Amino acid sequence: MRPRLFVALGDSLTEGVGDPVGDGWRGWAALLAAGLGPAQAPVEFRNLAVSGAQTYDVLERQLPAALAARPDVASVVVGVNDTLRRTFDIRAVAERLDRVYAALTGQGAVLLTACLPDPGTMLGLPGVLARPLARRQRAVNTVVHALSGRYGAVHLHAAEGDWVADRGMWSADRLHPGERGHRQLALRFHGLLVEAGVAVGPAPGARAELPAPSRSASLWWLATAGTGWVARRCTDLLPQLGVLAVVEVRHRVWGTGVRLDLAASRAVGVALGGLVVADAAADASAGAADVA
Repeated sequence: MRPRLFVALGDSLTEGVGDPVGDGWRGWAALLAAGLGPAQAPVEFRNLAVSGAQTYDVLERQLPAALAARPDVASVVVGVNDTLRRTFDIRAVAERLDRVYAALTGQGAVLLTACLPDPGTMLGLPGVLARPLARRQRAVNTVVHALSGRYGAVHLHAAEGDWVADRGMWSADRLHPGERGHRQLALRFHGLLVEAGVAVGPAPGARAELPAPSRSASLWWLATAGTGWVARRCTDLLPQLGVLAVVEVRHRVWGTGVRLDLAASRAVGVALGGLVVADAAADASAGAADVA
């Protein structure tokens, strides 16, 4: 009998960026894996997450490998990178996540999901730039909430709370959790899995082995690696983000900012409604085939 298998899908957050161990990354998923099974029957862990991944990458590249492995537990935490692209489309995000969740749970895997803080707030961007990104992340979180309920996922509400404002939880880049933050995510997931009867091993330790990054470390990251990160986003996102900022300012001046929130909510409703219609059409088609 093979050991239980935990497969993690997603982007740099799940890859473990911000929690260095040796020459690589560890991260919340690896910390969680150690506490899923008893010491005498440890859980096998495979991390398929890749830095920079979007929902498209998870669907087209990571999901086939995950399905081939037939995991007992699978985590899918992704979406922030979608919000940082000029091609952001909440309907496409919803369709991709729906297909990923359906495929994994269809094999009987316990599905783990999470909603996340918006990157504009974490980076401390000016309001006219942060608000459009926050609106996008809220849309992604709403979709993840809805689909998590639909597929019975173990869902972690990580978009808000004390941990978001605690600077010691975050790495020097202010976008990824540091070791303490990764441990916090692992602990919270472990608690939910214990309640669900899935995790039977010891909880991950909360005490960090490394000190939280200093302010000078954050400034050094911005001056070195951070410069490249910003430059890559500039060529893709900033031209559109500039347009979004102009629209944001115009609506604030007119006192009609609520229209932007309503438009985003309608877009989410259309995206989720489209999934319901597609499922109904598929069921009808299958029923017709059975009759034939």
